[in-house]
Amino acid sequence: MGCLGNVLWFIFGGAVSGLSWCLAGCLWCITIVGIPVGMQCFKFASLSFFPFGKDVVYGGGTVSFVVNVVWLLVSGWVLALEHLFFGAVLCVTIIGIPFGLQHFKLAKLALMPFGAEIH
Repeated sequence: MGCLGNVLWFIFGGAVSGLSWCLAGCLWCITIVGIPVGMQCFKFASLSFFPFGKDVVYGGGTVSFVVNVVWLLVSGWVLALEHLFFGAVLCVTIIGIPFGLQHFKLAKLALMPFGAEIH
């Protein structure tokens, strides 16, 4: 399912999802202070382009928590709502359930991206 799922994902909405992460990364990279946040967005854009076969492991400490709070207030809630909406729409059909679950995985990542690692 990994390769075929990733190809179908990219064609039917993964490109838009990944581009939204890239847009958030470009906006964060406007300032010098936001460059680390923008680089994290670009890392997760690659996951958003091809999410099948990859897992997200959460961890981190106090610094990750503080940056996650700032991220959530500025950009995270928009990306999370986007993924929640598309996940709910895709879960209406049986065929769309695996794609909806990937959107829910990305919605959780959009809420807490710092301290998360892709495996």
